[in-house]
Amino acid sequence: MKRSMNFVLFAVCCLLSTVLLGCATVKEAARGFMGVSTQVLEEKRKDALKESFAIDYDSCYGKVKDILKEKEKDKDSNTYQQPYIYAEDLQKKMIAIYLSETDTTPVGIFITGQEKGHTLVEISSPSTYAKEYIANKIFTGIKKAFKLKSEPEAAPESSVLPSVGQNQEDKKSDVK
Repeated sequence: MKRSMNFVLFAVCCLLSTVLLGCATVKEAARGFMGVSTQVLEEKRKDALKESFAIDYDSCYGKVKDILKEKEKDKDSNTYQQPYIYAEDLQKKMIAIYLSETDTTPVGIFITGQEKGHTLVEISSPSTYAKEYIANKIFTGIKKAFKLKSEPEAAPESSVLPSVGQNQEDKKSDVK
């Protein structure tokens, strides 16, 4: 009897501390445990590659989703790869992806409407290669689709963005 009472008291204390500390931290911890957290992408947003386009938000968002659905042939394995969307948050205006179903490097795509029908696209990731690779794919795809000239928001970390399908060994040899 005393043992079950202690267990109930312990459970109530745990529940109260969870509620009082905030459900968001518990929710984010659960997402991190499951591997679908977007917190690191939001933290890396300050270092994002950014480009503004003279198109409205809805058209830009739709085109980004279309670009992400395109499959590309991997030169090394002769298989087709496509980014895997693991989270979408309309409130944060973010699409979170993995580079592919087998490469779970996270990349965040933040799409923000601006004044005069312009849209800002920001690409963040803890991996510089993944960030540059997806930025090149998205920015090039939008420019081709709408026949636009871009308006860079901030200079990229390096002046050479990897081409679509370029692997990391090719990128390292470009630096030498």
